[in-house]
Amino acid sequence: MQLNTILSTITSVNGKFAEQAQSRLDNLTKPQGSLGRLEEFARQLVAITENPMPALDKKVVFTFAGDHGVADEGVSAFPKAVTPQMVLNFLGGGAGINVLARHSGADIVVVDMGVDYDFNDPSVSSLTKGGITGGSFVSHKVVSGTKNMRKGPAMTRDEALKCINIGIELANEYAKKGYRIFGTGDMGIANTTPSSAIVSVLTGKTVEEITGRGTGINDDTLTHKVQVIKDAIAVNKPDPSDAVDVLAKVGGAEIGGIAGLIIGAAANRIPVVVDGFISTAGALIAYSLEPKTKDYMFSAHMSQEVGHKAMLAKIGLRPILDLDLRLGEGTGAALAMLVIEAGLKIYKEMATFGEAGVSEKE
Repeated sequence: MQLNTILSTITSVNGKFAEQAQSRLDNLTKPQGSLGRLEEFARQLVAITENPMPALDKKVVFTFAGDHGVADEGVSAFPKAVTPQMVLNFLGGGAGINVLARHSGADIVVVDMGVDYDFNDPSVSSLTKGGITGGSFVSHKVVSGTKNMRKGPAMTRDEALKCINIGIELANEYAKKGYRIFGTGDMGIANTTPSSAIVSVLTGKTVEEITGRGTGINDDTLTHKVQVIKDAIAVNKPDPSDAVDVLAKVGGAEIGGIAGLIIGAAANRIPVVVDGFISTAGALIAYSLEPKTKDYMFSAHMSQEVGHKAMLAKIGLRPILDLDLRLGEGTGAALAMLVIEAGLKIYKEMATFGEAGVSEKE
């Protein structure tokens, strides 16, 4: 299905369902509004699903992985080889996302969108083809790493569209499997560099304002990173009014996959928990293509990356957690799912004044 056709199916959430949820929340045995954002989360879930008693019994975090040609410019503290090494760590169950997904009861799907590595190699086939402890592995490789965006477009427009469509297809597939809430995550050495470029282009902020230290680079490397991003924007001239053009010229394969997953979640009326900086760059692409996707998003947390706040402000999202996280992988999304689920349990399991025989406010 064409992207524009999918986008045209996305509608704003129905305010009547939100009102219905609010009515129940106001009748629970507590002062009105006293559980703050937990009530907001429950109300949003009811409005998204159009179900007065929704369930979150099947949760999944998608960790999209891809390499970046701009890593050749020395913008990261880690070498490019870490991307496939971390994918194998995910599949072995040893990464941060594995621990936190187990804690929150979420499944993990690791998606190879553009890792410059052959996961069909016999030495790793036991991990990628069965017997894995860390989650499912799916290969949707569009590119073997993007091209160096400092020297030209990171991807072609067709490749960028392919990445978005893969995310949409994954959303459709997992909706049919009965999953009730999605989380986004990422893995890709140097991916804060394209994410920063996307923020600058789509928010109009200067590169200096929105570029952070990523994996923990020093001052000199940060200055260099800012210049690399400026050069990439100058060379490619991405069109701020065309989010696919921005994704293709200064983005990444995993960012496109995240954007597509969010679009697909909205089309299927499934809530999606957006992780940190890189995931929110994908969310900004999705929002720029169809602003109604915002209604289906929960922002997991406030990243330590300085450009994150600008993206959240542009979309109009308020993060759930603020824990100084900057790992990615979907770690913040897995944690935030617990808080969202807590809000839903309050809504569904707490007694009303009438049920409990408690006197209401006079």
